[in-house]
Amino acid sequence: MEIAIALGCSVGFTFGGLVFVAYKLGLLYQLFLHKTETQSPRHGGESVAEVLRAHGVKFLFTLVGGHISPILVACEKLGIRIVDTRHEATAVFAADAVARLSGTVGVAAVTAGPGLTNTVTAVKNAQMAESPLLLIGGAAATLLQGRGALQDIDQMSLFKPLCKFCASVRSVREIVPTMRKALAIAQSGTPGPVFIEFPIDTLYPFHLVSKEFGVKNPPKGLMGKVVTWYLHNHLKNLFAGAWETRDVSPLPVHIPQATDDQVQKCIELVSRAKKPVILLGSQATLPPTPTDDIRVALESLGIPCFLGGMSRGMLGRNSPLHIRQNRKCALMDADLVLLAGTVCDFRLSYGRVLNRRSKIIAVNRDKTQLLKNSDMFWKPNVAIQGDAGSFLLRLSKGLMGHKCPEDWPQRLKAGEVTKEKANRGKADEKMDCHLNPLSVLHRVDELMADDSIIVADGGDFVGSAAYIMRPRGPLRWGLGFSVCSCCETPFLVWIIYGDGSLGYSVAEFDTFTRHKTPVIALVGNDACWSQISREQVPILGSNVACGLAFTDYHIVADGYGGKGTLIGREDEEKLDDIIKEAQKETREGRATLLNVLIGKTNFREGSISV
Repeated sequence: MEIAIALGCSVGFTFGGLVFVAYKLGLLYQLFLHKTETQSPRHGGESVAEVLRAHGVKFLFTLVGGHISPILVACEKLGIRIVDTRHEATAVFAADAVARLSGTVGVAAVTAGPGLTNTVTAVKNAQMAESPLLLIGGAAATLLQGRGALQDIDQMSLFKPLCKFCASVRSVREIVPTMRKALAIAQSGTPGPVFIEFPIDTLYPFHLVSKEFGVKNPPKGLMGKVVTWYLHNHLKNLFAGAWETRDVSPLPVHIPQATDDQVQKCIELVSRAKKPVILLGSQATLPPTPTDDIRVALESLGIPCFLGGMSRGMLGRNSPLHIRQNRKCALMDADLVLLAGTVCDFRLSYGRVLNRRSKIIAVNRDKTQLLKNSDMFWKPNVAIQGDAGSFLLRLSKGLMGHKCPEDWPQRLKAGEVTKEKANRGKADEKMDCHLNPLSVLHRVDELMADDSIIVADGGDFVGSAAYIMRPRGPLRWGLGFSVCSCCETPFLVWIIYGDGSLGYSVAEFDTFTRHKTPVIALVGNDACWSQISREQVPILGSNVACGLAFTDYHIVADGYGGKGTLIGREDEEKLDDIIKEAQKETREGRATLLNVLIGKTNFREGSISV
């Protein structure tokens, strides 16, 4: 009896093992009438393009490589615009920006190995900024991974810590379901980047892939037959059921929402507040709530707002509710603070700037960000893991007819006017040589067209710009995203560069020129990494590695097909005319770079030196 049971178990395990092996080899899938169409000219890139089009993707950013060529060609045929950059990081930064501006998933495709490793910083940026982004990467052929093939590295382990979802496609039939799943995950909950790896043999047609699977001199005997059979079966399984009709439409996207009880509790807290303040973060601009609806809700509430990240410009250029200065003092005086997508990280001194006597409402899609540092320096009265934009609409609706006491925002606005008047006085100071950077920024802000987007990429010069320049509307302020702006909007793009940061991306003037991007680059050229030097020199007594040169960046722009202009002290009287002419020429399709020689200024401390 025992022997019979043992034999039965042995047979069961053997049968189960055989079934598992058959499944892994794709034999079961092929057995159930999923054919391999060996004569089809179609390729996996077409499946990728079909899914992207069905999801409303209009642009794909890339730096071309043979591993991903089928995707690029197929997307172009379906009307998806291909924007090729000069660095893979730029492609991902641009896709990130499209996601923020359009409400769709931004998409970038790069080749295997170093092409992918070049994107790490940009992918991490998208993760921290909570941007829905799809990174498509090429990879070595399925059978050659781990065998020393060209550009073959362990890409999955590199991106798993950075992405919400990572997958490696193992057959052509997996492309559509994997893409749909990834795109839904990118947008659900707290948005973020996702990564799909496409081995090169999943993207090219059968007849080309089959040539690579052929063995010229197979081993003789049984081993030769086994190897030949295995390769033949792997090829068949790779394309089995590849072109069967599949649903390419978007899967449902899950967005967390505040409960009715949570909203009601917040309505009661806000209605009793005499000095409330709202801090809006980038998350408040996420779909599905239109930014115009959020603006109307904020105006209805009448609560003074401090805007950060992508929410800059939410209230327009000159709203009485938008407070730009003295945030720390306002927070210490407030009796209620609403953190709408704003995180208590270094920007809020980890929560230490919040008054412990204030009632605090925190709303964030991400639980970790929602409660960051709450165990140390602050504690929310109501913590809501939900969408900030839709919460503000529900809060406004529940408080219909109630408005914040008018003397409170008026008082904060008066303090802002006083502070900005003092700052403007610093801009009027003359320097021994070169131009006062604060004056330059004020003049650009005054002359900038209303249909402009401001893109900031730098340290010291950009830090001053953040205090001076006013976005003209919602989603008009970004960091390092100039390549995308012509793609998603008809606006004029102003990039505010430091001379240090420009060195990273000046080659993209070639991209601007080829794609006729309406970009004006304003470069604050003080021949230094000034933001670092300002602290390094007094603390450590050395300017090592901080010094640059007054480089002719305008000539570099000319060389890439744009128009460069050098602006020095002698051009101060005609600066307004130069700015107006730059806007005119850029609208006509020629990217422009204004290389402005400036002195060093510490805007916050108010000291100016050459």
